Amino acid sequence: MTGTVSKLAAPRPAAPPLRPASLRTAALAFAPSARRVRVSVAGRARSPIIAMASAKEGNGAPTKRTALHDLYELQGLSPWYDNLCRPVTDLLPIIASGVRGVTSNPTIFQKAISSSSAYDDQFKQLISAGKDAESAYWELVIKDIQDACKLFEPIYDETDGADGYVSVEVSPRLANDTQGTVEAAKWLHKVVNRPNVYIKIPATAECVPSIQEVIANGISVNVTLIFSIARYEALAKKGAKKQRLLWASTGVKNPAYPDTLYVDSLIGPDTVNTMPDQALQAFIDHGTVSRTVDANVSEAEGVYSALEKLGIDWEEVGKQLELEGVDSFKKSFDSLLVSLQEKGNSLKMASV
Repeated sequence: MTGTVSKLAAPRPAAPPLRPASLRTAALAFAPSARRVRVSVAGRARSPIIAMASAKEGNGAPTKRTALHDLYELQGLSPWYDNLCRPVTDLLPIIASGVRGVTSNPTIFQKAISSSSAYDDQFKQLISAGKDAESAYWELVIKDIQDACKLFEPIYDETDGADGYVSVEVSPRLANDTQGTVEAAKWLHKVVNRPNVYIKIPATAECVPSIQEVIANGISVNVTLIFSIARYEALAKKGAKKQRLLWASTGVKNPAYPDTLYVDSLIGPDTVNTMPDQALQAFIDHGTVSRTVDANVSEAEGVYSALEKLGIDWEEVGKQLELEGVDSFKKSFDSLLVSLQEKGNSLKMASV
């Protein structure tokens, strides 16, 4: 898979393109011809991140260059943050540290809404107004997305729409519903009403045509849960014009691995790496800024081929990962709705 160059506010030194063989699983950025429409395909609370003082940023806060700035300016990789919760203004020091976009998903919102009282006042108002649990959920999410979009809009403007996006996912219950996904994406795009919102759609077989139709309507799409070359090729054949790989949720869960493993080893031009909190802070502290994603392609291909000889079917692996990803998001979504329903019922009983 090959990334394409987007117009940036300031030129960077030209870098050779990534070799297709080096990109086995990833997230993409697709777009129709309009310059401000993008699509990312993605193949998770918060502790403070400190950007120390030296230079002035746009909001007047003193900040210091971090490894995240170098990732973008020297290697062409855009660091994004894989988290969103209230207060959304907590993103300001993260943006100052060099983050250039935000991704979200049902699991992130489940954790944010269920573990924080910051959503209670709005939720009470929505329940009092007669909203059901799912309608209230979307109202809560939409406000967070709108507020985050506002914070990232300067980056979106400065880069002519290359960065500065905030991603929100359609209901995971629609992962096998082609037309339902199209309608949900159009609705989200309309109600969020921000130029820098990405509508996230899973790369299931049923949603590939949904992605095509949504992009054709001029809506920026973040394609998630893509785990195989075949699924990538299916998306490309649907007419996507621009592609940017997005490495998603690059936190390290195995304590035996270096905590920057999935950032350090995936650095390449015209890509995005959306990092959960621990990985982001670790890379700021001791990450290495160097092009690595295609540094050992022959070795990677050898491992890939050796596993195939052992009977590992990569297409089946991709399908299984996709199913597990969709199932995980559905469980988070359903669990959150049950919690909201219970909280709503309690509020109604208390008001009687």
